[in-house]
Amino acid sequence: MFEQQPEDLRFYVKQLATEALQKSEPSAWFEVLYTEAKGDTAKIPWAKLTPHPYLQDWLTNRQPFASGQKALVIGCGLGDDAEALADQGFEVTAFDISPTAIAWCKQRFPDSTVNYIVADLLAIPSQWHQAYDFVFECRNIQALPLNVRSWVISSVTSVVALGGTLLLITRVRDTEAEPSGPPWPLSDSELAQFESLGLQPVEKLEFLESEFDVKQVRIEYQRHK
Repeated sequence: MFEQQPEDLRFYVKQLATEALQKSEPSAWFEVLYTEAKGDTAKIPWAKLTPHPYLQDWLTNRQPFASGQKALVIGCGLGDDAEALADQGFEVTAFDISPTAIAWCKQRFPDSTVNYIVADLLAIPSQWHQAYDFVFECRNIQALPLNVRSWVISSVTSVVALGGTLLLITRVRDTEAEPSGPPWPLSDSELAQFESLGLQPVEKLEFLESEFDVKQVRIEYQRHK
């Protein structure tokens, strides 16, 4: 299929995403990628098999957490972030649009307390509306094109409970011009949409993704209305 070099894998992912866009199915390529990986995590570019370090850092610096809080992990991939939240005592729901990814999570963590389910960020279940005390969104928005960006940001925001927290990790760009993707980093005006939808930023941390020297942010939001 392709050589296991990072640049070849990135090219393949971009090819899949482009084909999906041409079919007006911008998120369809995730299932293709997971299926064709055939259980090989090296073929999933974001599968580090460990929680995201900036999620782990946030959790470590905010222990302990009240028991029974409900958490939602958006686009959970292979489940490491969801398991990190479960380890902190959260009641975790984690979803991905890829049935193969969800089956992979259940295989990796057969005794997990996490509720792994197949769901679509572009069609959030109505019962999730403002239902979660903690929501983790890591680099899913940037994986979807700008023509659905407002829709996706609205979906992410909608699941945060009153008084709840959204932790966002994403690539960002310094211009409003449309980038070539994927990924499509977020602009300042796109980040501002979270505030327009009722979330207030509490803390913003900028960092560089060492492998690519790409500017990223971790932003903690809270819903006050």
